[in-house]
This record gives sequence, C-alpha cells and structure tokens, in this order.
Amino acid sequence: MNITLVCGSLLPALRYGGTERVVWALGKELHRMGHRITFLAAPGSRCDFARVVPLDPAQPVERQLPADTELVHFHTHYAGPIAKPHLVTVHGNLPPAGATADCVFVSRNHAQRFGCEAYVWNGLDWEGDYAAPDLSLARRGYHFLGKAAWRVKNLRGAIRLSGRLGERLDVLGGYRLNLKMGLRLTLTPRVRFHGMVDNAAKKRLIERSKGLLFPVRWHEPFGLAVPESLWYGAPIFATPYGSLPELVTPDVGFLGTDAAELAERMAAADFPPARCHEYARETFGSQTMARSYLAYYEQVLRGERLNAAPPRAAAAIETLPWED
Repeated sequence: MNITLVCGSLLPALRYGGTERVVWALGKELHRMGHRITFLAAPGSRCDFARVVPLDPAQPVERQLPADTELVHFHTHYAGPIAKPHLVTVHGNLPPAGATADCVFVSRNHAQRFGCEAYVWNGLDWEGDYAAPDLSLARRGYHFLGKAAWRVKNLRGAIRLSGRLGERLDVLGGYRLNLKMGLRLTLTPRVRFHGMVDNAAKKRLIERSKGLLFPVRWHEPFGLAVPESLWYGAPIFATPYGSLPELVTPDVGFLGTDAAELAERMAAADFPPARCHEYARETFGSQTMARSYLAYYEQVLRGERLNAAPPRAAAAIETLPWED
C-alpha cells in the first residue's frame, strides 16, 4: 500500500519531538512490513527509508500528495476535505477543526472524552531509535520528563514530591530560568535542569533514576514520558488522570493525587528495572502500533466509519487536583 503520513514538523526528531518520534516509528515499521511510505513533512526533513515531500502549509494538502498515494494519515491539523481515503490521529486535547468520524485517538480515555471509540497507543522503535539500558546501574534520585513550561505538567509538584524524600530531581525538558510562560526561576539546588535532551542524555540520566515523577494536572492524552522511562528501567509515580491508569500497571508504578501518600509509598517501593524494561518492550513497541493502525486503514479503505460520530466539542482544559 502507498501510505502518506502528514506531519507538520521536522523529521526525524533529534531532541524532544514526542509526536514526531511516533510518526517516524510508525513510518519505519510500515516500511519494514512492505508498505511504501511518504512523509509530507516540514521542509528540511530527511529519511533514508521513505520518500519525503516538503509540506507547504499555505497550500491545500491534496495538491501536495503524490499521485500514487492510496491512503493519507494525518498527524497534524486536518486540512480537508480531500478525496483520497484518510484518517486523522488526534494527539492533543483539542480535536482538529472539521474532523470527521475517521479520527483515531492515542488512548482509550482520550477517545472516550471526545465521545469516540477508536484509539491506538503510541509506540516507539525501541531497537532502532533507543539504546539498550544498563539495568545493573545504581539508581539515585528521580527524574521529570516533559515540557516543564506547561503548568499542567506540574513540575512544581514533582519538585515538592522529591523534596519530601530528600532526593535529587533531574529535569529533562526544562530550564532553571523560564521566560516563555511568565517569569519562573527555580532556586532549589537539588533540582538539576538539563534542557531539551537527546536520546543519549535520556539514557544516561534515566537509567540511573529511581523513577519518573509525573504528577500531571490535566487529562494526559498519552504521555511518551511513561514508556520512555520504563524502557530505561524506571518505574512511574504519577497522578491518575487521562491515559495514566491504562498505561501504568501495579507492576511498574502507582498513581495518586496526594504528595504525602505518594512519597510514603515511594519510600517502600520495589520495582525491578528489568520488569519495567520488559513491560515497555512488550507493550509500547512500534510493531504493535503499526498493526493496530493497519486494521483501521483497512476499515477506511472499505468505507467504514471508525467512530459512530465525529468528535464532540472538547471541554475546557481544567487544572485537576494535586495536594502538595
């Protein structure tokens, strides 16, 4: 099948790039399965296993599609209508304008919050894009992974939580001085900021961490920080919002909204790194993701709806409870 994946960002992702990592892994896995892949992506994108066409956001997408495209998979704002069979993956908490019933979400909870049913968990190319961790290393302190500038990611809560345990916190995805969303300066010396890190830095830091602190205060659509941390053997200590009860089983972490209770449980926690690593490998691989999407592709090609109705209007993004 000739499949065009539409992504408005630069490929491949070199540092953060959550959605871009997923799109890249999907394209690579579909290529391995024998499909012909085109990335319609930001100018400057490059790829050695797929055709790349620069995306011009000022032009209709349909005019930019290769003539041999049989199915279009959007991972960016839907720019329809288009005549070719297509579907849209919604990665965030706002659906694309004009979205039809042919939408796929990134967790069961994510789909249900929009009145839909179709979802595929994000997957990553573990062997191709991520180095195998050293699971025998001593682990000290905890880590936070995500866009620290977003208040709903609750870096402050992670800092308070690590402080209850008297532990160091490594922040991957933020800076000590942040001017992007109002002046924020973190003075706590036991908190170390590493900025937007690449895969090598993630490996070095997370494979030495006792766990991911992820006390988000919104309904997390998926949260790539979860599988990435598990891959490197780190369990998850998070809030029970959005997809997190689906992703975090009792074998690899626990959830709560009260920092004191979480800290008490963390102090007694024993999650073997090998167990966390194997769970990530078995559950969040790109092959599983690609097979799930192929099933939806077949439905679209048969003219079947993926959901009973288009996504309903999203509720306002609220700040959910967290007790420091």
